[in-house]
Amino acid sequence: MVTAADILAARERLTGYLRPTPLEHIPQIGGNVWLKLENTNRTHSFKIRGALNAMLSLDEAARARGIVTASSGNHAQGVAYAAHLLNLPAKILMPMHTPKKKVDGVRRYGAEVVLFGANYDETELEGRRLEQVEGRTFVSPYNDARVVAGAGTIGVEIIEELPEVERVIVPASGCGLISGVGLAIKSANPSIEVIGVNALSAPALYNWLNNKQLPQVWDTLAEALSGEIEIGSITFDISKQVVDRCELVTEAQIAHAMHWLMVNAGWIAEGGGSVGVAALLAGVIPLDERPTAVVISGGNVDEATLKQIFS
Repeated sequence: MVTAADILAARERLTGYLRPTPLEHIPQIGGNVWLKLENTNRTHSFKIRGALNAMLSLDEAARARGIVTASSGNHAQGVAYAAHLLNLPAKILMPMHTPKKKVDGVRRYGAEVVLFGANYDETELEGRRLEQVEGRTFVSPYNDARVVAGAGTIGVEIIEELPEVERVIVPASGCGLISGVGLAIKSANPSIEVIGVNALSAPALYNWLNNKQLPQVWDTLAEALSGEIEIGSITFDISKQVVDRCELVTEAQIAHAMHWLMVNAGWIAEGGGSVGVAALLAGVIPLDERPTAVVISGGNVDEATLKQIFS
């Protein structure tokens, strides 16, 4: 199990590599709403935190075997960047439908890209196969205590900059992000509400918490949230402990949030990173007077998607 001490150790480990990301007050949404802008992080996503923490934690034997991972894009770029910093060989498996901008971002850091699978679940299975066949070290996007601890450093930063926070809204997929943030937040103050947001097209956490079986729809603006949670993932138990509830937003609501953030806040946020704002703008999560932090988890959007949003 990941602990608050693990998160603080991750923060110490990442110091010198990453700076805290901005927490920006956005009164246009509500008087007590702040955005935690992980789209301003290295590789324009929160994923660098977990990937780098995991790889800094590896022993020399694991590093020498090389790295393999599976990702729809942001974790892939995080692993590629971390491997570049540490001079490690990395093979990155990405679904065939991954936006070109994310594929190019991985190649920019010198990692080997393998496009495999019609969806993330197929890609992850192949990554796990290569872990066994090639002896590489698999760095999961979420099912890894070191990755969860790295993501948890976001929660530490929120508490430090906004100690009066009473509600934190977090995009959710495999739940490495919300598990880490939730652990950090609940360790500081168990009364703070932690709300996950799924795309209706990618309802893994919502299904898990509510015993539902809504289907995955792979054609979605929130492709970074797509995929089921790996069987046996540590994030199942953690999310049960730290997530108060999970809400769903539609494709139209996500598109509106992406457009709203560009026009009104001046930020480019990808579909998966915009779901918290989508939930507030649509009233899925009602606005109230409680100080609220919304995690914008990433900003890697390709040109075709931007044109789609503006049209």
